[in-house]
Amino acid sequence: MGKDLKGRELGVGLSQRKDGLYTARFTGRNGKRKQKYFKKLRECRKWIADAQFEDEYGDINVSGDMTVDAWFEYWIKNIKEKTVRWNTLGNYKARYEKNIKDVIGKMIIKDVKPMHCQNVLNCMDNNGYAGGSMEKTKITMSSMFSDACENGLIYANPVTKSVKCPKKGNVNTRVLTLGEQDKFLSAAKRSINYNHFLFILQTGVRSSELRGLKWSDIDFGNRIIHIRRNVTYDSSNNKFIVGELKTNSGYRDIPMTGIVCELLTDIERNNAKKKTNVLSFEFADHIFLNSNNRLIPNSNYDSYLEKICNRAGIEKISMHTLRHTFATRCIESGMKPKTLQKILGHANISMTMDLYVHVTEDEKEKEMQKFEKMYGIG
Repeated sequence: MGKDLKGRELGVGLSQRKDGLYTARFTGRNGKRKQKYFKKLRECRKWIADAQFEDEYGDINVSGDMTVDAWFEYWIKNIKEKTVRWNTLGNYKARYEKNIKDVIGKMIIKDVKPMHCQNVLNCMDNNGYAGGSMEKTKITMSSMFSDACENGLIYANPVTKSVKCPKKGNVNTRVLTLGEQDKFLSAAKRSINYNHFLFILQTGVRSSELRGLKWSDIDFGNRIIHIRRNVTYDSSNNKFIVGELKTNSGYRDIPMTGIVCELLTDIERNNAKKKTNVLSFEFADHIFLNSNNRLIPNSNYDSYLEKICNRAGIEKISMHTLRHTFATRCIESGMKPKTLQKILGHANISMTMDLYVHVTEDEKEKEMQKFEKMYGIG
């Protein structure tokens, strides 16, 4: 406890010199001693309180030597933790710990340049990371540095247009051919989750949207399916979380095909026969459950799919393959891009057109053969 010239206690870190100036000093988290002099005690007390707070939470306003690690810790806890979805927060943490921290974490934040951010992505490429993981890492860097810029720590975001994810080549998303689709469905009939897979092949919903479907979302009268929520699995806490859809376009109505109408009617009929139907359990109002009346995480779906593909004698697929296969069948049937966009819940038409380009490339030879039969000379 320091004292003034009259012997009165001023508080920890405060004192008064013989020339009358008040002194405030403390040792920061980095072990460096900070000290400043003031003519007025009020100003002295305000400075030490602000400086200690800023030191505790990353020296956000006054530090000229904050590391990227320190900023990320502050950014996650004080800026992002209560403003983004839990899975987005998890993605930020995972990408930072796995890919960013070891490359630039110890750097002073104001010294980070575009070439350093590019190096993070290059290191990922050298270690065989997929393009999607690199893109998520770039987004994490851009977001954290953007907020650092807004808070005055740096003058500009180092994740500039020149920072790009290394190209991984034209890797097309796996799609089942018509022959493979028939083999898959034939093998899947022995699976307790056959209805789940068939539903996606007939609607194109995401697996998280499949889990989120309730009976109240089904309008049998107008043969419409209302997509209103998703359910994701938090593996770290071993629980399912009901959430909102990521974009407004995700909220949509999908017309039922005859197959879907029959499928849902059968599920409803079978549920009525079960004794457990009268009991109350978590997610009881959800449609697609396993035999134990529980929702299914993607990791379990992937295991089921692998077994089915092995039985069918086809290459392994994922839940997204089923959604992509549905979209491909729609395109092959002549569905308009804008209509397909609405059904899939794509945020913009460019996402849908990427599918069109892929499918039409594969269909070029068939279309030319049709042309030759109709208009060929000779």
